[in-house]
Amino acid sequence: MSELVIETSQLERSFGEVLAVRGVDLAVKAGEIYGFLGPNGAGKSTVVKMLITLLRPSGGAATVLGHDVVDGAASIRLRIGAALQDASLDEKQSGREILRMQGALYGLTKPETDARIDELSSLIEIDAIDRWIGTYSGGMRRRLDLAASLMHNPDLLFLDEPTTGLDPQSRAQVWEEVRALNTQLGTTIFLTTQYLEEADELADRVGIINDGVIVGEGTPETLKRAIGADVIQMRVDDNDAAVAALQTLAGVDKVERGPKALLVSVSDGAAAVSPVVIALDSAGVSVGELTLRTPTLDDVFLELTGGRIEVSQ
Repeated sequence: MSELVIETSQLERSFGEVLAVRGVDLAVKAGEIYGFLGPNGAGKSTVVKMLITLLRPSGGAATVLGHDVVDGAASIRLRIGAALQDASLDEKQSGREILRMQGALYGLTKPETDARIDELSSLIEIDAIDRWIGTYSGGMRRRLDLAASLMHNPDLLFLDEPTTGLDPQSRAQVWEEVRALNTQLGTTIFLTTQYLEEADELADRVGIINDGVIVGEGTPETLKRAIGADVIQMRVDDNDAAVAALQTLAGVDKVERGPKALLVSVSDGAAAVSPVVIALDSAGVSVGELTLRTPTLDDVFLELTGGRIEVSQ
């Protein structure tokens, strides 16, 4: 599908004299997972709140599912789901009661609500649905909040840092659930995150925001390839012989002498390791240590912003 479900043009939001979002342009297609990546304070949550009609833009324009975020706010709210960073859940209610209330708010009948709860409790793996929320772990609360945002079967789901503060096992479970929503139900997902590996793992495309401005956008692979090649790092017994053997080898872009090792830049690291080792062996060079390093989204962020994301726990 190529229909745009989110489109913004020079979107801005100020708080007093502080311009928190400065001319953001976005185009999100139906059926994709779009990862919105950036550190705390970069403007991620502010952009989301404008798109889900909780904040009015100070400038520019934005449409969600074909409706303007100001003039068509009511129409947008009926067709989107949102699981925000801080879930407001009544600890004296059970998970089932929360979901039934959410169904009622969207006009579902009781049979429709119960059928939807059965579908979601299986998909989201809510195994304590009839217990009080006060007994839930952080991961269980996140899954319940996710289920609540899906009760009305939205066309577009906003997930604002859904795994912040979760342990690795709970984070992996949420990842699986996000993939299932996208692949099994076809739900378009706008995912904000400060976890680089989360964006790399889940997103079809990534937008990187820093200081209220989009500084990079593309598929994770395209962004990583744009900043450089794979690097084979090695320690050998004869640097001169190794350089001579490798600098004309097909697939090798550059050979550099690092302070402790040789750095061999290659276009395809996985394919190049074997020819590199064979060439060194043929030249009589003994390899003491060899590692392959590929670019990461952390490298991308460093290249585009000059800093690294400091992840809050």
